[in-house]
Amino acid sequence: MCGRYASVRSVDDLASTYGVSGDDVDELPPADWNVAPTKSVAAVLVRHGRLALTTLRWGLVPAWSDTADGGTTMFNARIETVHERRAFRDSIRHRRCLLPADGWYEWRRLPDGRRVPHFLTSQDGGVVSFAGVWDAWRDGEGRWLRSTAILTGTALGDLSLVHDRAPVVLDRATWSAWLDPDTEVDEVTAMLQPTRPDLIEFWPVRDLVGDVRANGPQLAEPVTLDEQPPLF
Repeated sequence: MCGRYASVRSVDDLASTYGVSGDDVDELPPADWNVAPTKSVAAVLVRHGRLALTTLRWGLVPAWSDTADGGTTMFNARIETVHERRAFRDSIRHRRCLLPADGWYEWRRLPDGRRVPHFLTSQDGGVVSFAGVWDAWRDGEGRWLRSTAILTGTALGDLSLVHDRAPVVLDRATWSAWLDPDTEVDEVTAMLQPTRPDLIEFWPVRDLVGDVRANGPQLAEPVTLDEQPPLF
């Protein structure tokens, strides 16, 4: 599960990281410490045979959909079923993307029943590249909506202490093949592995992140977590 994340790097930083330049860099959304479904997000994909850094809406609307309503719920796609579900099966074959992030939020349930938000991020401070799929939908007036979903897998190791699912974070060595629309299905499937827990660190953060209107670096700042249940 991934329902909130942070994406705050500059356009120049992202363009340099992913090797995108010139006319293939579009205007991107502003830095956002509290990205939620239906917001516009930065994405890297192949456009006209070249890498492009562009904007998609988070929450996938399939091309065949009658309305855009489904985008409010289809913001994640499970790696176990992505090849089978009608909403995602064409996109996983031909329309894959990377979604740059600085980390993501999950709510951990403590023994006393409390749900405490945690921020998860790369141990080395580098960009987190979520595996994504995207599609293009056109409304009755001919306007295009390009949208995306994040791939998720079983949370392994310490990540499972926070949540049983985690977004798929792709290593730099796989970026090119993942983005290439011509990559064979078997190779794509081989890349769809749960995120390695040794690459990720996490800590508890303020409840403020639960308010989609809240923003700023304070959302990801660590706080002290008292895991002792109340006496009464």
